[in-house]
Amino acid sequence: MAAIKHPIPYQNICQVSFDEQEIEAVTKLLRNPERLFRHRGEETSESDYLEKEVCALTGAKHALFVSSGTSALSCCLAALRIGPGDEVIVPAYTYIATAAAVIDVGGVPVLAEIDETLGLDPADVEKKITPYTKAVIMTHMQGVPGRLGAVREIAKKHGLYMVEDCCQAIGARYHGVYCGVESDAFAWSLNYFKTITCGEGGIFFARDDMAFQLGVCQSDPANLMWKSGLLDDGVVKPFSRAGYRANEMSAAVGRVQLKKLEGIVAKTRALKKHLIDNLNPDPKHYKLQYRDDPEGDAGISFAVICNSAEETKTMVEKLAEEGLELGSLYNAKGFPDRHIYSYWDSIMNKVSPTDAGYPWKDPAYKGNVEYSKDMCPRTLDILNRSLRLAINPGMSEVNMEEIAAAINAADASF
Repeated sequence: MAAIKHPIPYQNICQVSFDEQEIEAVTKLLRNPERLFRHRGEETSESDYLEKEVCALTGAKHALFVSSGTSALSCCLAALRIGPGDEVIVPAYTYIATAAAVIDVGGVPVLAEIDETLGLDPADVEKKITPYTKAVIMTHMQGVPGRLGAVREIAKKHGLYMVEDCCQAIGARYHGVYCGVESDAFAWSLNYFKTITCGEGGIFFARDDMAFQLGVCQSDPANLMWKSGLLDDGVVKPFSRAGYRANEMSAAVGRVQLKKLEGIVAKTRALKKHLIDNLNPDPKHYKLQYRDDPEGDAGISFAVICNSAEETKTMVEKLAEEGLELGSLYNAKGFPDRHIYSYWDSIMNKVSPTDAGYPWKDPAYKGNVEYSKDMCPRTLDILNRSLRLAINPGMSEVNMEEIAAAINAADASF
């Protein structure tokens, strides 16, 4: 008899966490249309409240609610004065937005390998540093913090800015501190697929006062018209660039979701722990994804890395016999997964909106970065052997026990 006896509720987290509170938050605004625009003189807006509440929760110094996680990443980079001529190291496994944000501010993304954390490999980060490197972006994929301490040390050693892409890791911590807070800047995404969501939105965080001001300029060319006093110290000269202003309905939903964050993550962490506790402690054909700080893991994803491509294929087949459908994270013949660098066609081919070849042919850029679909073989190998399961608060301990039983049975069957 197959190990999976009860249906596994595969859902996005918001399908479980949303209730009448989110509906009421939006309805309240719709009943007062004059409150739909963020800037209303001295009146505190939903966006203002969200920014204050997220800083109070995380311990971050500055936060700005923007239109998306990509927008938030662009603000992070502009905040650190990254632009034409600068290289930024990004992981080969992250959403394409991480690299696109670098291009957005005029920088050039440099791809580094991942390791068994499914995050940046510190050793390869150091290899990819050139005289033009200005920053490193660390992405915590699927809620699991990477080797953050090691990468921070490398950044400090080489005088590089440290940016954390926490878009998939809202609620994750690193040794007790919310991921991102101790770096120069970081970003959250409140996209539909994230731990908490308002449908679409993002939050830009910065530790330094001046950096935050620069990020605010990046976010909205009219911000200074609406927010008097922001740059009155004269340190930062206002500039105009993008338009990332978010809307108040999104902020209202985000505020409700933020209040639920700790409860959501407490549940997913407990479920993941229960799954791992029920696994055979000495598997034959796989090892668990390495977690640099298991306690800080947001618990929204579980992954194993099989010992070989052949064992991965067999594990997938054996798991299916147990009623558990899982596939590897990478398949050269599969659908384009924009989290895997080899599918970033616009970047692999250096596609520019004009014949000028921006940013790679910008006169300010003196480096020479080349891309190819096989340039990060270790990343592709690890992803080809990785099997992942998303975890949501609608799952139960029984689901976790049966998933563990299916993995144990599949692993023991060959």
